[in-house]
Amino acid sequence: MTAPRLTAQDFDQELLILFDAYVHGAVDRRGFLDRAQKYATAGVTAVGLLAALSPDFARGQQVKTDDARIKTEWITYPSPNGTGAVKGYLTRLANSGTSKLPAILVVHENRGLNPHIEDITRRLALEGYMAFAPDALTPLGGYPGDEDKAREAFAKLDQTKMRADFIAGAEWLKARNDGTGKMGVTGFCFGGGVAHMLATRLPYLNASVPFYGNHPAAEDAAKVKSPLLIHFAGIDERINAAWPAYEAALKAAGVSYTAHSYAATQHGFHNDTTPRFDATAAKLAWERTLAFFNQQLKS
Repeated sequence: MTAPRLTAQDFDQELLILFDAYVHGAVDRRGFLDRAQKYATAGVTAVGLLAALSPDFARGQQVKTDDARIKTEWITYPSPNGTGAVKGYLTRLANSGTSKLPAILVVHENRGLNPHIEDITRRLALEGYMAFAPDALTPLGGYPGDEDKAREAFAKLDQTKMRADFIAGAEWLKARNDGTGKMGVTGFCFGGGVAHMLATRLPYLNASVPFYGNHPAAEDAAKVKSPLLIHFAGIDERINAAWPAYEAALKAAGVSYTAHSYAATQHGFHNDTTPRFDATAAKLAWERTLAFFNQQLKS
């Protein structure tokens, strides 16, 4: 019998903030465990709290890896950094034949291309898109299959080179002859920041959907040419504090954008593999995302 899913309400808010700091590298594993000990109760250790807050990929999977409705493949594209090729996960409907499809670049969180982001990519394929997710950890061997090791590896990446690899991935996807020429991007956490960045760098981008990602510098807002749909967690000061300045810059530049904040949700609320997942908010945000992509990429 499957145990009941834990939710953010099962944890102290300060513990959730501490976990967010751990996820984003502000606190290491030992620091998290030392500080989380105060939240431990009878029968639940700090190690147990970390395990409870960490992803359960099997539980969150919505589309099986061998789903017959979609075609998936691992491909590589050239890196502009002289480091060989970048690995990525490409998906589309199995019965799409020679039909040209609009494309969506999917950008992972700060742990590389893990099973959850692969699943997001398959979900988009079922919606009629050619979805592609690069793995920024490729230069270090790719996603290692362990979240702690992935976080440690991610911190070693050269940020400038990593951004260049995502831009190259977008250009590779845009140039495919089985695409319609229309392309969007979505990303989560770190990937939300990359989605914002790509909107300032790719004048041909047709839609960008960042989920709780860092904003570019306000002066870069004028470079945004694509419509934006931006999702915020209600309880996420680390991200939300920078929004008023960036929103003002978007307005001044005449950029088309829509922003939604989901009350009482945590950073990462769309990730259905962890207790920070909020089913109601995630469903609404995803419905809005699909409607936005449908309007911008399929009409």
